[in-house]
Amino acid sequence: MDIVQRNISLVMIREHLDGIPHYDLPPGYAIRWYEPGDEEHWVAIHLKADLYNTISRERYIREFGQDPQILHERQCFLIAPSGEVIGTATAWFNEHYRGRVYGRVHWVAIVPEMQGRGLAKPLMTTVCRRLRELGHDRAYLTTSTVRIPAINLYLKFGFVPEIRSEEDLRVWRALLPYLKEPYRRLIQELHAPPD
Repeated sequence: MDIVQRNISLVMIREHLDGIPHYDLPPGYAIRWYEPGDEEHWVAIHLKADLYNTISRERYIREFGQDPQILHERQCFLIAPSGEVIGTATAWFNEHYRGRVYGRVHWVAIVPEMQGRGLAKPLMTTVCRRLRELGHDRAYLTTSTVRIPAINLYLKFGFVPEIRSEEDLRVWRALLPYLKEPYRRLIQELHAPPD
């Protein structure tokens, strides 16, 4: 089975949040921060955009809790010119990742019919900048081998593969044909950590 079809989980990391690439939204689109009731928008977006996870309101609560102040600080929604909520991403956190506090780019999604319109880059700009505004100086994210466009986007934003084992290295090297240049060179230069 092809590496992409195997849908293997990956971790990518950015050891600093300096020099975040800047992309503006196309005219007519907007980003706003969480408001009560946006849980339903999040679920609707992910039901359309995510074919690989079980999506529900309960999943939302497990991932993010229910504190409206934290959600308002950290979760954004992408709004189409029509006013429809079409995307979301969260500037989340993990207080114990690798023994340190890390920001986390979490649950990025745009409904399929709005993908390919230059919206993911401004969404990433917004979330990475918000992480920095909230005091994070490093970040990570999780993705999977089936999400090639997302992996290329994250590489463009300075996230690099976290290689924890020989198997991680094998998976990333198997992804080489799917990655854009110059990211292929970056992956070719990776090494597994010493035992």
